[in-house]
Amino acid sequence: MNPGQLLLVGIPGPELDPETANLYRKIQPGGFILFNRNLESPHQVRKLIDNLRDLSEIEPIITTDQEGGRVSRLRTVGHEPPNPQQLRQKGDPELIRAHGRLTGQLMRLFGFNLNLCPVLDISFDDEADNSLRGRCYGKSPEEVIRNARLFNTAMREEGIASCAKHFPGCAAATVDPHHELPVIRRSIEEMEDCELRPFRAMMEEIDSMMIGHSWYPCYDPEPLASSLSKSVIRDLLQENLGFKGLIMTDDLDMGALLKSHTLNESLDDALGAGNDLLMICHRVEQQREAGRHLEKADRNQIDRALENIANFKKGLQPPTEFSEDAHAALDQQVWNLRVDTLGLEQAKQRGNESYKCSPVEKF
Repeated sequence: MNPGQLLLVGIPGPELDPETANLYRKIQPGGFILFNRNLESPHQVRKLIDNLRDLSEIEPIITTDQEGGRVSRLRTVGHEPPNPQQLRQKGDPELIRAHGRLTGQLMRLFGFNLNLCPVLDISFDDEADNSLRGRCYGKSPEEVIRNARLFNTAMREEGIASCAKHFPGCAAATVDPHHELPVIRRSIEEMEDCELRPFRAMMEEIDSMMIGHSWYPCYDPEPLASSLSKSVIRDLLQENLGFKGLIMTDDLDMGALLKSHTLNESLDDALGAGNDLLMICHRVEQQREAGRHLEKADRNQIDRALENIANFKKGLQPPTEFSEDAHAALDQQVWNLRVDTLGLEQAKQRGNESYKCSPVEKF
């Protein structure tokens, strides 16, 4: 099996240019992640996803971040659902279930099969500038577990796989990993009592796990991003917590890694630490280089990751039949959910704060 299956890649624009399509035919990425730059209209999104599936010899993972609020890629082609913080503040479990159900149905309609959520981080400060604003389901472990479980269960019942993030919990970060490496100075006891509890509680209900880019001195005495850490992935996530699902990095093209590692070093360290899927979101040349490098990577590590990816893909569900009318009906329900959560006047004030992306999100 092609080692390109280990790559989860972002594509340049709303359609595949011939050069990029030829690259993907050659390296055969295991999956594709879509961003706002890829989304122009409902019909165009489905056509793009169908094209990505057509060039893939093995059914690909098709994913995006559809959390709610500003981290809702599909708001580009429809209404913006309420974010997790707004839903938890409203305090109605049925609205959270509805959010999960609608998210699953909408993503299946477009052709996605994995959603990069729920966020299981705990909000220690709803105003903290650490990329998590509005994205957390609770201010305590119990609140996160209760609310994230409602969303996650409803979404998975609609045939969309889930991905918990950002393991092992980055709520105590004071900087944004899109730009630099956060240092989270929590003790092992503090992590067990707080950050790890949602992950541990939902371990059997999560299909995949995204490892964040933060340094935890309690696990690694020397500076090392958790996404590259054997202590965090092999020892903590797999051995201690017993996670058996797919493990992926956050984007390897983030500032948290770029200042200390070359791309090839990040690929090797991430693979050696126990990741299966390696994410490169923003630069085609980096994806081409990664495809070449993985051809020469440790074969035992490659085979281990390929087996885990193949097992994960066995559970992927096919798209539902697309129509403009079907999208319009679901989009109206998303609007109704927004009004029910926020009230009509606030619902009209669509959030304009964009989710911070890597400073290298250019082509």
